[in-house]
Amino acid sequence: MVKPWCRTKLTIGLGLGLCFSLMRGVLAQESYQFGECAQRSAALYESGPVGSAFITMRDGVKIAVDVILPKGLATGHRVPTILTLTRYWRAREGDGPSELQRFWVSHGYAIVSADVRGTGASFGGWRYSRSRQEVTDYGEIIAWIIAQPWSNGRTGITGTSYGANAAELAMINNSPGLKAVIPRHSDFDVYNHVYLPGGILNFHFSENWSDAVRKMDLNVKLGRVGGTLRGVRPVDGDSDGESLTAAIRDHTNNPPIFTGLKEIVFRDDRPAVWGASMEDWTAFTYQAEIERSKIPMMVWGSWMDAGTADGALLRFLTFKNPQRVIIGPWSHGGRFHSSPFLPNDTPNTPELQVQWLEDLCFFDRHLKNPDARPAQREVIYYTMNEERWKRTPVWPPAGSSRARWYLATERSLSLVSPKAGSEVDQYTVDFAATTGMANRWQTQFGGGDVVYPDRAEADRRLLVYTSLPLDADLEITGHPTVKLFIASTATDGAFFVYLEDVDPSGRVTYITEGELRGLHRKVSARAAPYRSPTPYRTFHRQDGSPLTPGEMTVLHFGLLPVSVLIKRGHRLRVAIGGADKDTFERIPAEGTPTISVGRNRRFASYIELPIVRRHQSERIP
Repeated sequence: MVKPWCRTKLTIGLGLGLCFSLMRGVLAQESYQFGECAQRSAALYESGPVGSAFITMRDGVKIAVDVILPKGLATGHRVPTILTLTRYWRAREGDGPSELQRFWVSHGYAIVSADVRGTGASFGGWRYSRSRQEVTDYGEIIAWIIAQPWSNGRTGITGTSYGANAAELAMINNSPGLKAVIPRHSDFDVYNHVYLPGGILNFHFSENWSDAVRKMDLNVKLGRVGGTLRGVRPVDGDSDGESLTAAIRDHTNNPPIFTGLKEIVFRDDRPAVWGASMEDWTAFTYQAEIERSKIPMMVWGSWMDAGTADGALLRFLTFKNPQRVIIGPWSHGGRFHSSPFLPNDTPNTPELQVQWLEDLCFFDRHLKNPDARPAQREVIYYTMNEERWKRTPVWPPAGSSRARWYLATERSLSLVSPKAGSEVDQYTVDFAATTGMANRWQTQFGGGDVVYPDRAEADRRLLVYTSLPLDADLEITGHPTVKLFIASTATDGAFFVYLEDVDPSGRVTYITEGELRGLHRKVSARAAPYRSPTPYRTFHRQDGSPLTPGEMTVLHFGLLPVSVLIKRGHRLRVAIGGADKDTFERIPAEGTPTISVGRNRRFASYIELPIVRRHQSERIP
């Protein structure tokens, strides 16, 4: 006989054969164990002292770099180099090698760390992140490295956040000495993945980050608990600080990035202080150059860190470069285990030192063995609430399907499409709604833990729809999408959609979210600059379209990707809001809109979930 689950699937357009196939299917993804390659590279060296110098660029601007070599390196012995590029100071005055730097040096690598143009102890100006002028510097730094007597001519770049974005853009120079990159928690689409998700300004990160780096550019001294205030480390030989003073003088005209961000509504806006749009410093713009390099990449991201997981997957789907993608349950930078289904003090998985070993194996392969073939393309990912690592050579994983859950009567979710002719729900936007001060967007500023407490009380400020208890475990892996039919009393608005788990006790656990500004609702008919599993919009000015008050319109957009197990007896929840007061700008700036959400035969709002078949599902008798 046909199980009730299959009968329900038939109502949403799945064939009976596919339904039976999913029920008989076995898990298509292999388990993954970190540290399997850790024994291949022994720690042989101690770290030598930190030396520093200026490298002069083509236009005369001097870039400050630190150099650390393995202690006791024999004359004539050449080693590969790991380069980091930062606008957060390569080091503070008085610092010795960091733990990570000592790790790399101990395994036979030279370290070069650079303050990018217009920051730290480097000269020049900095107008916006990773300008073409700055990116060209990266190639000249690599050329300097491979000309050194200790270099084997092979360089890798790694870094987190800004340094990760720099690692990726460095590939566009096609430098012969750059052989591999490891971007950790990078922003593939800087507009949509960090600064203006869905076209809504992330003011918390933007304003705080802008203020912090402005102080660093002016060498405002920073302190540590129990320590003294210290500024950026000067370059060797600058005993009187004359060079550092001159470099800081160059930085005084650096515009605060928030000055430019406040002028941006559309992705192609060009703030006067930058003279560029965000598309000039985002990775997908340079696909042709990056692919031409053929440089292998190992990319780290997190389901809980802004849009880093989305960027990692879009890059994997789009760029032809050899890629190894690792997506975990972490805070920004991978320091904290941030699965919302586990206690806040859960030990990291894997811990940072094990993550470094994974990086080591990748760099050993590409920087120590000139004849090595790139590793296979794959995605290694963590399924939350199952607490299990998996690997797959394709995305979405084999065995994936999609299921629509419709907004239904009595604030429910149903797999059956609505039959009523005119039902709508009304919601007055509550501008006190928030996801807290430790959410996926807040971790971008400083890398703190991501903590979503029980959302039951927060959901009282939102419009929620909840399913009946599930009669079997359900794995959601991939990009959910929503299609909402809405009418607003305002000409614009911010629309937030949260996917949540409700356990039998009533505890509500955050899973993922998506947001969209009403002005940007138009789905583009043009080809996307990357392969997108969700509806693509340009966010360009020519595609902006204000809402017509009282007129029903459609908002069709993606939620950020996730991998999560919803256990039997739990319920799915979709929560809809119009504000996140501690993170995003208020839209509209004045007034309190009322939203009507359609859930009828003509305007059937739904969420579509990416489902992956489980281990050995129930069989048909």
